[in-house]
Amino acid sequence: MMKYKRILLKLSGEALMGNQQYGIDAARLNDYVEEIKSAHEMGVQIAIVIGGGNIFRGLQGLAQGFDRVQGDNMGMLATVINSLAIQSALQNKGLKATLLSGIFIDRIADSMSASKAIQLLNDGTIVIIAGGTGNPFFTTDSAAALRAIEIKADVLLKGTRVDGIYTSDPEKDPKALKYEQLSFEEAYEKNLKVMDMTAFTLCKENEMPLLVFDMNTKGNLLKLLKGENIGTIVK
Repeated sequence: MMKYKRILLKLSGEALMGNQQYGIDAARLNDYVEEIKSAHEMGVQIAIVIGGGNIFRGLQGLAQGFDRVQGDNMGMLATVINSLAIQSALQNKGLKATLLSGIFIDRIADSMSASKAIQLLNDGTIVIIAGGTGNPFFTTDSAAALRAIEIKADVLLKGTRVDGIYTSDPEKDPKALKYEQLSFEEAYEKNLKVMDMTAFTLCKENEMPLLVFDMNTKGNLLKLLKGENIGTIVK
């Protein structure tokens, strides 16, 4: 029995780099696809949002002198590249995967709509949602929160390289302590950098639980879907 029937899985673009400095590492991409495949075969409905930081970040462009709007547009296109890579890798495993987009790119993907995404999920198709929210000034975390709410997901899963939320950065502070569960109010009061404030507020106001976990450990996704105590949940 699976704890969650429908999920929105948020992946970072940087995670796709693996040990590289840029771009997409084929081995890391394959690892993620295997995790997703295992969950899908258990009957879980899966939607995916992935960032574009392994290719280009809007704020990175701002620091380099780009106009913010144009930089964010470039970042949204970077998410399309990553989403196409995941779609192709899933299809190579024999899975049905459809790409929807928050920006209009009809030769590559259909436009995102909640009804279309839900119908695809109900039909057993993995849905990848690219292009962020389709607007500048919003992160892919905000896009993930928005899409999770739109598709009526049971939970928003944020896959990272850290196994949950800590009192401080565990990669820098060996004394950092992990939280198993938090309320949105506690996370806000403690100023924990879980997601950006827009994404965080969307989840809180729409009662969308957020679970942060280590996506790089094999088997973690399936374990938490089965109800094992993995990661940190904010609700």
